[in-house]
Amino acid sequence: MGIEIPIGWLTLIMFGSLLVLLMAGLPLAFVTGGLACVFLFLLGDARTLNIVPSRIFPLMTNYQLSAIPLFIFMAAMLERAGLINEMFDVIYKLLGGLRGGLATATIIASTILAAMVGVIGAAVVTMGLIALPAMLQRHYNSEIAMGSIMAGGTLGILIPPSILAIIYAVVAEQSVGELFIGAVMPGLLLSGLYILYVTVACYLRPGFGPPIPTADRVDFGEKLRLVGRMSAPIALIAVVLGVIFTGVATPVEAAGIGTFGAFVVAAIHRKLDWPTLREACLTTLKASAMVIWIMFGATIFVGLYVLEGGQQFVEGAMEASGLGPWGVLILMQIMLVALGMFLDWVGILLLAVPIFVPIIQGLGPEAFGLSSQGDLVLWFGVIYLVNMQMSFLSPPFGYALFYLRGVAPPEIPMLRIFAAALPFLAIQLIALILCMLFPGIIIWLPDLVYG
Repeated sequence: MGIEIPIGWLTLIMFGSLLVLLMAGLPLAFVTGGLACVFLFLLGDARTLNIVPSRIFPLMTNYQLSAIPLFIFMAAMLERAGLINEMFDVIYKLLGGLRGGLATATIIASTILAAMVGVIGAAVVTMGLIALPAMLQRHYNSEIAMGSIMAGGTLGILIPPSILAIIYAVVAEQSVGELFIGAVMPGLLLSGLYILYVTVACYLRPGFGPPIPTADRVDFGEKLRLVGRMSAPIALIAVVLGVIFTGVATPVEAAGIGTFGAFVVAAIHRKLDWPTLREACLTTLKASAMVIWIMFGATIFVGLYVLEGGQQFVEGAMEASGLGPWGVLILMQIMLVALGMFLDWVGILLLAVPIFVPIIQGLGPEAFGLSSQGDLVLWFGVIYLVNMQMSFLSPPFGYALFYLRGVAPPEIPMLRIFAAALPFLAIQLIALILCMLFPGIIIWLPDLVYG
């Protein structure tokens, strides 16, 4: 038999050592997996080691996870074919004549990009390289410019086909299609609130977002031609999401359709060549391997913690707090945002969701004014995704801040990037509160689609 450690001390030792090793700069996948094996050896016996294959094998054989490399490949093909640059150029010319038009164009392009990419790092970096120089050159307020890029980039967490949503659905044993549909309205709500904020700010303070000069604007006929240039990638997104939402295809099958469609779109734009294909394959391989290895490590780590009584310990601690259902939900969200300052999004999901979802289910749908357990799990899932958006934008360690720092001009200090994030973080908080108080924002569309 292994060492006996009280669960309170075990919680402190396991998660404390995890935090220390991550702050030392070690990769999350190997930290979680390595620590899990160390604690398995210390706490259990030979039979306890069976938890390693028993946790990993269901992931290896999970059909829904095969959507991840397919969606990543689709995004990589569209990006390598130069379609994202072209998309921003089109929206830039369509909206540039308005005050704040370039920031609005950035948010709209990011919303469309979110439906192509599904991973936020690529969206923030890509728009930072394309849109930030264009806005600064047009004398935009740097905080409006940077904030719109970071906030727009985080929409990839929420708007389908979000990779985070796929992994959440697998871990929470929920329908990927339902979660995708439930996230659409909150995603569009956030996008709309960002555009409203940028437009109002630029009309109240005209120097914040001046329109582009008359000489650079295009007439109506040219605008129609520009929209025609973007018809193929937008049609691809519509087809991929349409077959999921109508139930014609599963998310995995839709990802396969999207992958084939990415080849067709790249060919139409005369960008289908060997270097493009090779780079897209390498990007897919690296990103998919990173996600899967983190899943393997974290699922063993959490599996051991639950086996040692961690689930009951966390439930007991929350019950003893006397906060009530809403208090427990808010406490969970504070913990998620705090974790987002230190951990990778996949790591947070795999460490927190297996513990949080059973607690929420135990509180029951009636506690939150919902009619069924299915609605409760869906509602909490989308709220979780909105929380992840906030964690990516939260100073001082939000990932989106550092993605932008990597591509922003060196003369822009980090404090200004922090300041740029704060108004959009407040908007995310407003959207989160609306989704909590009015669950229909999340569950209306899935109820409509699935009856």
